[in-house]
Amino acid sequence: MAEGDEAARRQQPHQGLRRRRRTSDPNTGVNHVSSTTFLGENYEDDDLVNSDEVMKKPCPVQIVLAHEDDHNFELDEEALEQILLQEHIRDLNIVVVSVAGAFRKGKSFLLDFMLRYMYNKDSQSWIGGNNEPLTGFTWRGGCERETTGIQVWNEVFVIDRPNGTKVAVLLMDTQGAFDSQSTIKDCATVFALSTMTSSVQVYNLSQNIQEDDLQHLQLFTEYGRLAMEEIYQKPFQTLMFLIRDWSYPYEHSYGLEGGKQFLEKRLQVKQNQHEELQNVRKHIHNCFSNLGCFLLPHPGLKVATNPSFDGRLKDIDEDFKRELRNLVPLLLAPENLVEKEISGSKVTCRDLVEYFKAYIKIYQGEELPHPKSMLQATAEANNLAAVAGAREIYCKSMEQVCGGDKPYIAPSDLERKHLDLKEMAIKQFRSVKKMGGDEFCHRYQDQLEAEIEETYANLIKHNDGKNIFYAARTPATLFAVMFAMYIISGLTGFIGLNSIAVLCNLVMGLALTSLCTWAYVKYSGEFREIGTMIDQIAETLWEQRSPRKVRNPPSLRF
Repeated sequence: MAEGDEAARRQQPHQGLRRRRRTSDPNTGVNHVSSTTFLGENYEDDDLVNSDEVMKKPCPVQIVLAHEDDHNFELDEEALEQILLQEHIRDLNIVVVSVAGAFRKGKSFLLDFMLRYMYNKDSQSWIGGNNEPLTGFTWRGGCERETTGIQVWNEVFVIDRPNGTKVAVLLMDTQGAFDSQSTIKDCATVFALSTMTSSVQVYNLSQNIQEDDLQHLQLFTEYGRLAMEEIYQKPFQTLMFLIRDWSYPYEHSYGLEGGKQFLEKRLQVKQNQHEELQNVRKHIHNCFSNLGCFLLPHPGLKVATNPSFDGRLKDIDEDFKRELRNLVPLLLAPENLVEKEISGSKVTCRDLVEYFKAYIKIYQGEELPHPKSMLQATAEANNLAAVAGAREIYCKSMEQVCGGDKPYIAPSDLERKHLDLKEMAIKQFRSVKKMGGDEFCHRYQDQLEAEIEETYANLIKHNDGKNIFYAARTPATLFAVMFAMYIISGLTGFIGLNSIAVLCNLVMGLALTSLCTWAYVKYSGEFREIGTMIDQIAETLWEQRSPRKVRNPPSLRF
């Protein structure tokens, strides 16, 4: 067995255990985690991303940075370009295998076995020796998250396909969803970005496919679909459900066949299902070109409970290792590789860089709606329904006061009825049981009051239109202007001020033309913009007829 372990180690020249070395600050005496050992060499942490020397060494590189302070994401374009724009791969079609799912469910652990396969795929013992620690993407036991943002392995593997073509294979690790520091938007953005840029998305789940897993998948994929340009086919390629710690092999056996039967049952659309459940399943089928499922057994108690577990195969159950030997080639064997496509066209490494840049800009902007938790979405719908009901009560009651077939009502009476009915509508809104708490509901009460005031302003205009004197304001004003100009023209002409008389005649002619035009607009309903402009000019002149008069407030004007 020792010889087998040694042979396996020789087959993995590119792997090494990442260890952090503590150094002491000479000024403070404080120890810091300052370097990483990889491939037997030490590098400063900052150099892992920024140094060209380290970029040549196989290691995980973060390409999408997560900012916890403002919950935004940033693309490290330089790091991504260094990886994908290398001369020997940039024009090759790319295969991107990504693993996503809830945090602390073993995504990075799985990816490290994928790395072992990629470095030793021609060997029957690619899985490694029994005493060999698992290295590559950083992982650990425990209950706190490890990966943030999106990481990729900085060595892109060039693989010869059975058809004679070469493709580039990129492995991608993602931030786990639903940890205590991530919002729903954070989780949706990471999952959507990884799904949009990968050709195979492994959806890592624990023990079973629960209904909330499908609902979250629906939310996250819809968030990704919204960011993509209009398409007329399924937007994403392959989704592989990976069910970890499967405990029911007597119902569905481990592996791909058992997973296929289980997935068909889970995603089946039945006539007697609730519409909500049917829609979730239809959405998933409509988003992915290929769906698969693999059932993986529990790796064993030593893996789950031993704090010093470092990935050695001797501590992992045989059932898990056997199924792992089947799973990884299923995803990464040359004949099984799925090349990345967008809108039916193959994507090269160079293309993927541009797609990453375009997609991250969309998620950094405000064009997309922010996904919400189920509680927040339900509370919003609940409060909006209460607002709509209260506003309907106000509108129907005011319709009885000053509706289309009701006569003109004095502005003071209309205002009094408005205040009474507004108070009644607010009481109705408050009486409805609502989710979200007082502070959350208060925003919707403010929205209700604003909508009621807007409705009231329109009702004032409607009521004013019924006032015969209000309706006659424009022709009366224009007639008064013509009469005044006629008198002034006659007087100025009599005393010899002909220039002023001509000007008055011109104004009188304009007023007459405006009056005729206004009458035509009111009769025919055409050129309404011109009629509105004439009304506004006449109203301005009307209000200026007596400068010393205190005008009514705009809401009570008649």
